[in-house]
Amino acid sequence: MSRIYKPLNDLSSEEIKDRLKRNDTADLLTLPLSVGEYHSNWKFAQDICARLSNHESAAVRANAVLGFAYIARTKGQLEKHIVKPIVLRELRENKEYEWRVRDSIEDINLFMKWNIGNRIIYECGDEHIGC
Repeated sequence: MSRIYKPLNDLSSEEIKDRLKRNDTADLLTLPLSVGEYHSNWKFAQDICARLSNHESAAVRANAVLGFAYIARTKGQLEKHIVKPIVLRELRENKEYEWRVRDSIEDINLFMKWNIGNRIIYECGDEHIGC
């Protein structure tokens, strides 16, 4: 199966809320990326990503963490007390998309000048569980 890459949609707050209500996984996969990239209110975007981090789909949860990285890159603002527990949980539990979560955490740390998850990512290597 070939992938088709296209630009993210710049969605209004109403379109975002509509997609959340519909709860269509295909739409929700790109939603955190779109809000992280384009939404002017970083707090609103962070709240959407936090909400999607509890979705049943591991791919949506991983993209919620990637959405945090987009917010860090484009807005330079995140609330550590909200973001940190979510990204660390996904790092521990989301094995299917662990590579995406790791990359996202590295970006968050770079743009926010944080060091969350570094012990797990750098000191423990691939066998980080139980480290």
